[in-house]
Amino acid sequence: MKLQHRIIGEGKPLIILHGLFGNSDNWQTHAKKLADYFQVILVDQRNHGHSDWSENFTYDLLAEDLHELITELGLTKVLLLGHSMGGKTVMRYAQQHPEMIEKMIVVDIGMKQYPMHHQEILKGIHEVSASAMDSRSDAENILLPYIPEYGTRQFLLKNLYWIEKGKLAWRMNVEVLEREMQHILAALPEEENFTPTLFIRGGMSRYILDEDVQELENAFPDSQLLTIENAGHWVHAEAPDVFINTVLEFLLR
Repeated sequence: MKLQHRIIGEGKPLIILHGLFGNSDNWQTHAKKLADYFQVILVDQRNHGHSDWSENFTYDLLAEDLHELITELGLTKVLLLGHSMGGKTVMRYAQQHPEMIEKMIVVDIGMKQYPMHHQEILKGIHEVSASAMDSRSDAENILLPYIPEYGTRQFLLKNLYWIEKGKLAWRMNVEVLEREMQHILAALPEEENFTPTLFIRGGMSRYILDEDVQELENAFPDSQLLTIENAGHWVHAEAPDVFINTVLEFLLR
């Protein structure tokens, strides 16, 4: 599938992949800073943002989409950065096409299978879909009982657009994402890969636990893990300056 993407800056290509329920807009602020050093390519993965929707959704397909984009742009030895679901996509791509990558950064996600934990977010998303409203603040008020975290609500609200007066719609294929959640939360194959890799986790996040580190080191022997304290799963949004400095230090050395 051809993915919608935007290119900012010049230099070595750095491709950024968003997480579940996100889109490339979530990374615009960071991309502008990184564009001082790299050609930053912001991507909407399938069923998200402005990319096409599909009934099928697995990490093999997401990695295949990424390879099609890299090939279409005539790139080699790219830098990859993926958050959450996007992190699993870049790990799977590295397993399949290690020769295409120079370095990669995986943000707050491991290789393991995760339990279902998006129930309240999905309830809020469905409630917004079923409601008439006059403003985005109405949508936020609908989400509030389901999603008390301000940052998470703002993250989701960026996915809304007006389809008609009084009716907002989501720029994501909610039906398929919910149906295929077992694939989104599934573990990746345990295949060894020697791509130089930086894992970044939030100190207040539970996505990469201490007991997960050995699995990551076994699968990616040339890797390191860095924890950014006082940040949760959206570590790049909660500690932006530390995050950017960490990314630059790894990619530029």
